[in-house]
Amino acid sequence: MTQQQEADMGRNTAGIASDADIVVGVDGSEESFAALRWALEESVLTGQGVNAVFGWTKSWDLGAEPHDEGDWRRVRAGITKVLDSWVNKTCADIPFDREKLTLTPVRASGPSALLQIGESAQQIVVGRRSLGRVARWFLGSTSSSLAEDADVPVTVVRIPEDDAEQVEYEIEAAFNVKGATAPEHRIPDRNASQRKRNESIVVGVDGSELSMKALDFAAREAAIHNADLHVLYCWQIKDLGPIPGYENAVPPLAVGQHSADAALDSILERSDIPETVELHAHAFHTSPAKGLINASQYASWVIVGSRGLSGLDAHFLGSVSKQLINLADSTVSIVR
Repeated sequence: MTQQQEADMGRNTAGIASDADIVVGVDGSEESFAALRWALEESVLTGQGVNAVFGWTKSWDLGAEPHDEGDWRRVRAGITKVLDSWVNKTCADIPFDREKLTLTPVRASGPSALLQIGESAQQIVVGRRSLGRVARWFLGSTSSSLAEDADVPVTVVRIPEDDAEQVEYEIEAAFNVKGATAPEHRIPDRNASQRKRNESIVVGVDGSELSMKALDFAAREAAIHNADLHVLYCWQIKDLGPIPGYENAVPPLAVGQHSADAALDSILERSDIPETVELHAHAFHTSPAKGLINASQYASWVIVGSRGLSGLDAHFLGSVSKQLINLADSTVSIVR
């Protein structure tokens, strides 16, 4: 961030979130409106404040660059008015408390603004861009970089069955043999995933401190939303460590499954899940990324701790959290 951006950020100290606030990035896109709606609906359930942040730079067509405090106030007032109109347009049906909504325009890139204003927030919420899966994987995304850099949980809201996916479906259908009846799996039903999806929350655990934090976060949200909580322990033989009797041999899968079930039981014994939450525990013989991505097809929310690769390794090889953000079919939260 430049010195000028830092100065501009300093003018917005009143917009810095508390540890009880939800900070949401809004930029006028449909994805950001979905994130805004998600944050406001969450605030209705929790009573939290919501800080809607618009980060702007010279690339935005906002007229002449401000040169003094008076110019800055005028630009900020204009952006705040736009933010307010977006809220009125997209969230009129949500019965949220306007007194708990803060509108914060700031001169900085969107990620920089969210990281600074949301540094002490309960969570930061953003929408996922409508890039195709391959494009998201190779080009990366704002949400992925934000999840890597934030010190608080980052929730990435996905618009279900967006137009980009519908186009993929139509193209696939167009290349079927003329007059032939295409197999069901060849022409995906646009509403199929919504029909089979339920309001359950999935959390991935592995026994690490970060996964326990993710479990706590997920349990809290399950209680708030009155949702079932599915705890997934995804395992592979190499991850289980020494198994008695098989120190020098590869154990059968049944023995590995027994060890994984015991590990999951131990994790749950260390947790503090409210009695009101309906709990489902699963130990699956699969990689964490594959298991959680598959689970995202049937749940409304997947939560995981940010643990594993970073930097160039994460970019080229892919961490579990990055794969989830890029490939999951549901909203995803990455807990730091």
